[in-house]
Amino acid sequence: MYIINLESGLPDTATAMSRLNNALYAARASGSKYAKIIHGYGSSGKGGAIKAACQRELRVYKNRRVIKDYCSGDKFGPFSEEGRKMAASDPSVKNDRDWARNNDGVTVVSFR
Repeated sequence: MYIINLESGLPDTATAMSRLNNALYAARASGSKYAKIIHGYGSSGKGGAIKAACQRELRVYKNRRVIKDYCSGDKFGPFSEEGRKMAASDPSVKNDRDWARNNDGVTVVSFR
């Protein structure tokens, strides 16, 4: 799984979204079926600005068909439809360390 770390260096939201854009295209070009975005949860207890911006951007990328789908870390496991769909299409996602760990600080993206 391709790893995209948006937390590294504690960037502002605009910088993190620029990194996301570049990294998603690089991940897709590399032939990876999945990318895990590490965006963190934020210190407010309600989710951070980068996480929220990332979720908004991923909806746009999905609508533009740049990505197939995405699954937030709290649903990346066998107890959600999103997680089960990813595992059904590629059982190797179950080997990821965040599978079924309810990690709100990550989001997993699948490519077409």
